[in-house]
Amino acid sequence: MTSHLAPDAREATVGELARRSGVAPSALRFYEREGLIKSRRTTGNQRRYSRDTLRRVAFIRTSQGIGIPLAAIRDALDLLPDDRTPTRADWALISERWRSDLDARIRTLQRLRDELSDCIGCGCLSLTRCALSNPADELGSRGAGPRRLVEGRGPAGPGGRGPAAGGAS
Repeated sequence: MTSHLAPDAREATVGELARRSGVAPSALRFYEREGLIKSRRTTGNQRRYSRDTLRRVAFIRTSQGIGIPLAAIRDALDLLPDDRTPTRADWALISERWRSDLDARIRTLQRLRDELSDCIGCGCLSLTRCALSNPADELGSRGAGPRRLVEGRGPAGPGGRGPAAGGAS
């Protein structure tokens, strides 16, 4: 079974798009219900997707893979034209709008990668018992969630060893 679209094919069935994109037909129907992609219906009520839908599906899957919420993906796709195949400039517009968010995600992932072993390295996984990492849950006074990760501080504090700034570690 082939996984390519014929060069002269202007449209793809749900099966063809699924094979070519590697996405299950049920996921394609879900994307359509969520307003991420569009199809037209034949007289027999079968879905037909324009050829450029393949790029949109690739964009959706890649964006989901890095944790972008579907609502943000939908907002980005809404910037693309409906009446023609998106150009490089159309995709560049989305890229520019997402640049600062993606940069922030990259920094957060790098902090997580670099500091994860310090956060759970002792194996206790307990905020209430860990005298080394967060005595008496001092970080809780700074707000909910993973404070070190959100604030960009590791267990040693910014740039050094010992407690993080403000006495909480």
